[in-house]
Amino acid sequence: MTRKLYWEEPYSKEFAAKVVSVERQVVVLDKTLFYPRGGGVACDTGTLNTSRVQETTKTDDKILHALESPASLKAGEKVTGKVDWERRHRLMKMHTAGHLLSSLFYSRANCRITGNQIDVDRSRMDFNLESFDRTQIEGYVAEANELIRKDAPVKTYFLGREEALRLPDMVKLAQASPPAEAQLRIVEIEGVDRQADGGLHVSHLKEIGQIQLLKLENKGKTNRRLYYDLVGNGITRSPDLT
Repeated sequence: MTRKLYWEEPYSKEFAAKVVSVERQVVVLDKTLFYPRGGGVACDTGTLNTSRVQETTKTDDKILHALESPASLKAGEKVTGKVDWERRHRLMKMHTAGHLLSSLFYSRANCRITGNQIDVDRSRMDFNLESFDRTQIEGYVAEANELIRKDAPVKTYFLGREEALRLPDMVKLAQASPPAEAQLRIVEIEGVDRQADGGLHVSHLKEIGQIQLLKLENKGKTNRRLYYDLVGNGITRSPDLT
């Protein structure tokens, strides 16, 4: 089992680990800071020693680091890993912004997430919103930005699965349940939202900056699609609300 340092130290940028196995360009370590792709959230990239990690994925209880070229590493060897921090922090902000939006859609319109893609340059979320009302959606984004300005701490902790699922509003996905594990990881925006989630998040809402609504698409009753970015993340876009 790969120890998930990314859960323990999400703000760390560098770590030391031992190589467990190597198969061509794929390396498994005993522990890692690299967050794997999953649940619609993009993965971390970075380096292992001098080798570039171009993708991180997971299978069973192992985290797989795919290098750009065949690995010169050997099992038992010690390595130094460095996470691309700018990418990691953008994804953390994007993901927390998504939780904030999903909380408002759920609490205000009783709708759930039907799909999502959290990425560095822009992200999207799909909701089973009853009516495709642009003014309503723009209002939720404005409310989310107001909550960001007010700030709130974001914390993570574990609860037993049965205990967690007894809590109201814990799951905001329309067609998926939390993993079948005895302990569920909970992400809580204090006083605003809590969800079972395995992703990485900022520690305070103000880190997000401001959510910028880029585009809205009506994909059907169970798929009202919202594209968003974050103001101040180094990318300038013009909103397209058609």
